[in-house]
Amino acid sequence: MDDTNNDDLQALVFKNRGLLLTIPAALLALFGRPSATGVALGLPLAIAGELVRCWAVGYSGVTTRGDAVEAPQLVTAGPYAYVRNPLYVGNFITALGFALAFTGKNGFGTKLALVGGSLAAMAAVYAIIIPHEEHFLHSEFGEAFERYCERVPPVIPLAQPAQGGEGTWNPSVIRDAESRTFVSFGVMLGLLVLKTLRT
Repeated sequence: MDDTNNDDLQALVFKNRGLLLTIPAALLALFGRPSATGVALGLPLAIAGELVRCWAVGYSGVTTRGDAVEAPQLVTAGPYAYVRNPLYVGNFITALGFALAFTGKNGFGTKLALVGGSLAAMAAVYAIIIPHEEHFLHSEFGEAFERYCERVPPVIPLAQPAQGGEGTWNPSVIRDAESRTFVSFGVMLGLLVLKTLRT
């Protein structure tokens, strides 16, 4: 596949990332069989993942919700001092939490397929869109982005934040930037409650 086709594919996946990630969520909601223990283990993880997202959005702002990559500045402070993609780390934690919560009563094979499949689908989407985003950031910020990449890993957070981060925490943007995520979280939570009561 040549670079143009690869760029087009990455842009298409980036634009439709939310839709693509509803598929594993729908499968969890459809085939999951929650248990009280699974909910007790998974729901705190799901909430923790959303809190990571909120922390990141407070630094990156509403530009994270667009259909195309945009970044008015290179943010390297807050969670971005630990990992280059804190939004996706937060999403992964939330997905793991909901996957565990929804599959408490599923048999081992089904549970493995639902949890593993959900996380694998998410990893596949991110494996496509992270290079797309980073290509944009490199074209916009050049050496500054290269230096940032040398100090901060893409998905496994540092134990201590990298020094010299730039960016300002602005919690007022969270409501607007995260409105769709809050709705999605609420829908999954509602489905989890309904399924828990029925199983």
